Amino acid sequence: MGTGHPYTRGVPPTKTGVFAGTAADNQGNFAAQDWVLFVSVSVIWGASFLLIAESLEAFTPGMVTLLRVGLGAVTLWGLRLLTNRGRRIEPQDRARVAAVGIIWVAVPFTLFPLAQQWINSAVTGLLNGATPVLVALVSAFLVRVVPHGRQLIGLGIGFVGIVFISLGSAAEGASQAKGVALVLLATVCYGFAMNMAPPLQAKYGAVVLMSAVLTVATVCVVPYAMVNLGNNDPSPQPILAILVLGAVGTGFAYWIMMTLVGRVGSIRASVITYLIPVVALALGVLIRQDSVNELALIGTPVTILGAVLSSRRA
Repeated sequence: MGTGHPYTRGVPPTKTGVFAGTAADNQGNFAAQDWVLFVSVSVIWGASFLLIAESLEAFTPGMVTLLRVGLGAVTLWGLRLLTNRGRRIEPQDRARVAAVGIIWVAVPFTLFPLAQQWINSAVTGLLNGATPVLVALVSAFLVRVVPHGRQLIGLGIGFVGIVFISLGSAAEGASQAKGVALVLLATVCYGFAMNMAPPLQAKYGAVVLMSAVLTVATVCVVPYAMVNLGNNDPSPQPILAILVLGAVGTGFAYWIMMTLVGRVGSIRASVITYLIPVVALALGVLIRQDSVNELALIGTPVTILGAVLSSRRA
């Protein structure tokens, strides 16, 4: 994989602006630690779509978003106080951190619960697999980092799988198409945010950065959570689901994800979404008896093959 401006971890990149290239720690094949991080966040985020669906049984979409992001912020602030006491975001970086919070968390996390009113959790997880392609496109045009060789082939194969998945869901009617459009809009946000975050991660570390990002997102989604406030009807199972979704599916997952970005780069780290469909599909079908279009089933193994190839040295 190509790189932008190489620099020592913890030192700001030489390029300034919203999008700045960074050098990943490992630009070769994934090491064992990379695979552990990769699989861990894939499983966590794959299960998160099921937890969103469970949470919507008792909470409004806005409240699901607020509780998820807020609990994630609290989790990482607790970890930050234990491991990075005194480390703060510098004034010149606060606007960029705020932008990442809005684009990477506040907007997508608002869109996902809305989308799942029209499409099931399995299809939502499958559609999210478009993220690596969008991250690569934004990186190529704005950061000038372009994947090559097997990585590029892997991204292309994964994209073919996503085409099958999207067509299979959107063809089922207007309401289905609306849900598909919302999820794809969320993945576009991911494409930009994951190219903005690496320089900040290199400078501040995953815990400090993501605790700040999730705090910004929490503030942003409060107004949305106040809509139809009286329609929330908490019960034990959805409460448990939202607690796990916030602490693990948001707090710890973003910590792991940003650590992976620093190790292997934003493009290859984003390929975790090629494994999310496997988890989302299995849990959605086995636990919630979700139905999945045949084209989506065809697309799933294709995206897995894309993930394997994308993890290799360019």
